[in-house]
Amino acid sequence: MNTKHLALALSMLLLSGAASGFDLGKMLEDRLNQELNKSSQPEPQPAAQPATAAPAPAKQQLDVNQLGFALFGDYTPEQESRIGQQVSGDLLGAVPLVRDDKLQRYVNQVGNWVALQSGSKERVWHFGVLDTEDINAFAAPGGYVFVTKGLYRRLNNEAELAGVLGHEIAHVTQRHHLKVLKQSSLISALGQVASSKAKSSDQVVQNLIGNGAEILARGLDKSAEFEADRVGMTYAARAGYTPWGLPDVLQDLAALPAKDERTSLLYKTHPHPADRLATLGESVGGHFDAVQGKDLASRFYRIR
Repeated sequence: MNTKHLALALSMLLLSGAASGFDLGKMLEDRLNQELNKSSQPEPQPAAQPATAAPAPAKQQLDVNQLGFALFGDYTPEQESRIGQQVSGDLLGAVPLVRDDKLQRYVNQVGNWVALQSGSKERVWHFGVLDTEDINAFAAPGGYVFVTKGLYRRLNNEAELAGVLGHEIAHVTQRHHLKVLKQSSLISALGQVASSKAKSSDQVVQNLIGNGAEILARGLDKSAEFEADRVGMTYAARAGYTPWGLPDVLQDLAALPAKDERTSLLYKTHPHPADRLATLGESVGGHFDAVQGKDLASRFYRIR
């Protein structure tokens, strides 16, 4: 693994303090509300123009539509990576990584091996374990994938970790988040800011932080989650793991109490694990019955 890439992922979070008991869902929703409130503030009224001044041409809406298409129609890998950095930075600035270099290195090694099976060569992947007892996992465009400590503690072997990471990797390779951004109702606000204020592409990307918070707080649609389960299971199998790692995790999560506070955000951002498990079983059928893979429980890194 490229240690420079690992150092980048780690350095973004080690500047923050421990996040024991941190309410991840509340942070994301507060961030979303903050961005929405910004976009709803009334624009300052321009000073009255002399009677002889000609009215400005009413062209802004057309510019907004054109800019929106240009921004979201066909991202380059570089643009996708910058968006992922902004979205991830917003999350990582509030929730630090677990202070365990061996754990972070291990998760990056497993994640990069699974990501290699996707055939995606244009992305540099970053993986991390967030220091919160919430049970969840997140991905951002460009190759940023995070698992919470609460979810990691429930895993029993490396194949289960590979299945969870494979699901999030699939969100990135299938560009699920970018599709949501393209359809977002906030595109008009973004276009308005960009067409009147932005002087560089980085300023435009900065305005995507609010949209990224919306995705993390509200989640993707069910079809995207079901597709990520199916594709992620395939990635894990290609990597040599037993394909049943992800189904085993879903079965474990489905057995948790319905009112478990640790899963409150999970159920906001994902379909219920039982529904995911049933849909996954229907979609793969007996396709993986003959696949011989390993669970590698003996080398699974356990948090101290």
